[in-house]
Order: sequence, then structure tokens, then C-alpha cells
Amino acid sequence: MDAEGLEGFRDFVDSRSSALLRTAVLLSGGDRHAGEDLLQNALAKAAGRWHRIDEPEAYVRQVLYRQQISRWRLKWPRREVSVAEPPEQGAAPDASAAAELRVVMRAALSRLTSRQRTVLVLRYFEDLPEADVARLLGCSVGTVRSTTHRSLARLRTLAPELAALGPAAVEQRPSRDYSPVEVRP
Repeated sequence: MDAEGLEGFRDFVDSRSSALLRTAVLLSGGDRHAGEDLLQNALAKAAGRWHRIDEPEAYVRQVLYRQQISRWRLKWPRREVSVAEPPEQGAAPDASAAAELRVVMRAALSRLTSRQRTVLVLRYFEDLPEADVARLLGCSVGTVRSTTHRSLARLRTLAPELAALGPAAVEQRPSRDYSPVEVRP
């Protein structure tokens, strides 16, 4: 990579790595370390092809999604270990409902299968239409719809406390960076 390409890559990593890391953490079930590994692998692949990439963020996101898909297809999937972590940032007193929703949502997402979590992250966190999710995951739109339906039903079963928080807590969220999957009873 030449000096100009290296500088462009560094600028990209500096400006977009936090948003990409949030997506990677969600894709890995709330495990920050696994999300960091996922993002690092995606950025390493992007660095090798940097001079040929037209849209770097789209490329890195696609690599993240495809690496996550590869994890589903492992013959012996690894067991996920849920670990309670304190919030990364202190929440303001008026944002307690949003913070509670994030914690409950992270725990609920970690209890879903990798495939279910990936579909929900793409549909609701990344706000992609079903056709785009199907294209990214290499499946039909019907598969995306049925997986979304089953995932939301399982989320309702695993975390009934999400329904108790109600839509008011969802509306209080501070930004798109912490968008949870809305679960309706």
C-alpha cells in the first residue's frame, strides 16, 4: 500500500471504527472481545484490497456479515458465554430507561442463535430492507422473513421484560448507535 493509501485507510479507521465496532459487537451477541476480533479481521481484509475498494464502509460491513455467517456454518459451533459487563458510559439520570433497555436487549440478543441475531441486527439496527438482508446473507427473502418472525418470537419468550419497558423507553434512546430491536407483545 502506498503512502496515500495508507493515510486514507488510517483516516477511514479513525472515523468509522467506533460505528463498525458497535455493529460487530451486536453481531457477536454483545461480546465485545469477539466483536473486536470480527472487526479486526474485516479491517485486515480491507487493508489488503484498499486500493480496489470503491465504498470502504460498505465493503467492511459486508465482510463483517459474511464472517458472522461463516460462524453459523461451523460444524461444531462454539458455545457463547454470557458475561455481565458494566455499562461503558455512565448514563444520565433521565436516560435510565434507555440504559435499562440496552442492557436487557444486549442480554436477550446474546441468548439468540448467531443466525437469528444477525438477521435482527441487519433488519433493525442496520435498518436494511428484507431484500438487502437476503442478498447479504445469500438466502431468499422468505427465509429472512421467517427467520425474523421466529427470532422476534423467541426474543419475546426469552426476554418478556422487554414488553414491560414499553415503547416509551424505546423512544428515549439517545441515537441510532444504540437502536434496539423493538419487541411488541
